[in-house]
Amino acid sequence: MFTRNSIKLKSKTNYKSISPFPKNIYQKTKMIKIQQVETFVYRYPLETPVQTSFGTMNERPMVIVKLTDQDNVVGFGEIWCNYPACGAEHRANLVKSLLTDLIYSHTFNKPSEVFELLTINTWVLCLQTGEYGPISQCIAGIDIAMHDLFARRNSTPLWKYLGGRRGEVHTYASGISPANAIETAELALSAGYKSIKLKIGFNKNNDLINIQALSNLLGDCGKLLLDANQSWTLDQAKYMAEKMEPFDVFWLEEPIAADRPDDEWHELRQNCQIPLAAGENVFSEDQFSHIISEGYIQIVQPDLAKWGGFTKTIPVAKSVIAKKKLYCPHFLGGGIGLLASAHALAAVGGNGILEVDCNPNPLRTFLVDDFFKKSKSTMILSDEPGIGAEPDLLAIAKYRTK
Repeated sequence: MFTRNSIKLKSKTNYKSISPFPKNIYQKTKMIKIQQVETFVYRYPLETPVQTSFGTMNERPMVIVKLTDQDNVVGFGEIWCNYPACGAEHRANLVKSLLTDLIYSHTFNKPSEVFELLTINTWVLCLQTGEYGPISQCIAGIDIAMHDLFARRNSTPLWKYLGGRRGEVHTYASGISPANAIETAELALSAGYKSIKLKIGFNKNNDLINIQALSNLLGDCGKLLLDANQSWTLDQAKYMAEKMEPFDVFWLEEPIAADRPDDEWHELRQNCQIPLAAGENVFSEDQFSHIISEGYIQIVQPDLAKWGGFTKTIPVAKSVIAKKKLYCPHFLGGGIGLLASAHALAAVGGNGILEVDCNPNPLRTFLVDDFFKKSKSTMILSDEPGIGAEPDLLAIAKYRTK
């Protein structure tokens, strides 16, 4: 359940004083007036569906938002719309009907101002309609686009614009379904990934068979990550944690629901030798501050296209690293959101790794493949302004639905 604290702008959390941006970052930028807001909806049918404990993904949707300012400088963002795929067009409609006129009516001195403007002006509507999730995802995508635009205006790559020192991040292969786990994992490893994440939370015996098979496949050469997608009760999670102890598992992601009380998470932590990961379903500064301070989560995974954009994700990530935990961005969508996630990780540093869907998806690869120069285990961001690439929307035009 969300409260006013879920989306308030002046948080009382212990990390609000952490500046997400270096000083004087805006000195080259004049007041920005957005002249055009555009959305583009795409859908790619998957040859091999991706199974999760909450449903099967038969297609990959993507919603791009493009901002153009008074000098024809552009910025691109991506709005989370992973599942169910039918929500993609709805989010594009929300941008057009609720947010575009607000953006047109203001000028901006820094990119975070658009997040503040849209959040303040949609709070009551979120209460009235129950559309907090989709609206916050739209705001997050617009925030990403605005940061891209400001970085382009400053002729600076986003990772450096956000305070980073090195535009290189390590990655892992995600989206490995139980039905074809070994085949998909073998393809990922042959492509150069060193760490792989398996979807679990189905039949416990099949889960354990797949875990053993992938553990044997990796040997001592990589990391095995597991994602239960909130599928278990506390007792089920404790049972599976014990059964998984013989395997070298790097993390166990969302074994129980994100909204379960602290005492359940603490009890699981005490009965599980595997580090716990969560964060993709946390949607406020206060909630992130809480799970970080409670200590039962070792790997924290904000999804900047799902909540917060850069404006809120960067200070959360810095707080994670300050507490000696791993910041590992969650993202499973198209190329722009993946690039944005990579820039966020490069900006804050640390030892985290970036999630990359290893299943075929031209909505991702049309933009990001050029950044894997060494192997799939490392993404090297460019020194070009903004996200470092100009999305060729004509290349994916056949997948556009709106």
